[in-house]
Amino acid sequence: MRLEVHVHGFLELVEGVSNRQVEAALRPLLNYLDVEHLNELKSLEPDQPGFVFSDRNYTLEMCCTMDVGRNFMNCLEEAMQALGKYVENAAPIEVISYHEDGQDESQLMFVGSSPEAILDAQRRQMLHDVSALLGRHFRPAAVDEVLNLVEQLFRRESPQGASVASEKDETLSSLQMPETPGRHRLH
Repeated sequence: MRLEVHVHGFLELVEGVSNRQVEAALRPLLNYLDVEHLNELKSLEPDQPGFVFSDRNYTLEMCCTMDVGRNFMNCLEEAMQALGKYVENAAPIEVISYHEDGQDESQLMFVGSSPEAILDAQRRQMLHDVSALLGRHFRPAAVDEVLNLVEQLFRRESPQGASVASEKDETLSSLQMPETPGRHRLH
């Protein structure tokens, strides 16, 4: 069964990482898509860049729609896990699956160098999402009250019980989730 999938994300990589190292980490995905090099991975949508590594500022931009089969998610997860050791700041990757019945399914995959970094990225994303959702309906003080509860939950669930930052992170990357199903609401 074939499926159209869109992968979207932006990763800041550690300084000095090379295109060869990024390609080696992404090898499970490249092999699955039957391409040898990252620059051969093209999107079905002409206005999307695909997977683009910048050796100038050590980033990997992913904005790519592909026709894939059932093992795609396993290969993507394996590739993102291998890429984790090169990621400076853990970040979410959005994966949208377009089903034949017209439904879209969206999920987030977090990529980072350690479980703690990934947990922190999940925390920041949750705070961003909850704040955006509640901010439309409630006063800032009420939103802050809920955000404090979310912080407490993350502290409680933290593997070492480590303290998680309690101030809101104003530098969160904006990851827009489609509000209603539709192919063109990707950004």
